[in-house]
Amino acid sequence: MTDQPAVREFLYELWDANWDDGPLGNYEIHMHPITKKTDQRIHFTLAGRAGFVDRQRIEAAGEIYHRRSQRYLYLAPPKVPTQPEPAFLQELRQAMADAHPDRGGTNAEFIAARQRYERARATA
Repeated sequence: MTDQPAVREFLYELWDANWDDGPLGNYEIHMHPITKKTDQRIHFTLAGRAGFVDRQRIEAAGEIYHRRSQRYLYLAPPKVPTQPEPAFLQELRQAMADAHPDRGGTNAEFIAARQRYERARATA
């Protein structure tokens, strides 16, 4: 007889490490262990605290908003949103890097390149 380790189940959270840095930031997926399942609830721990969600609602939708912790929780790992930077911003960033005084540019060239990049980034 072999001892099989118990399968651990989790609720998942999409967490933005740069939550104040705009709509798309540096996302991470946090896993919160499920401690118990009943017919009505799924119990879990989040940051050392016990919590629960409505089992029927999360199983029907795949996600649920947990008001107490003020976050969305998912049954499966959510997709991490990605939004590629427009090509013109990449070109402006490269021009800014090339104009940097450490790379042979002048202070004035770098400042002008940075201003162009910042204006384009604000409107993108």
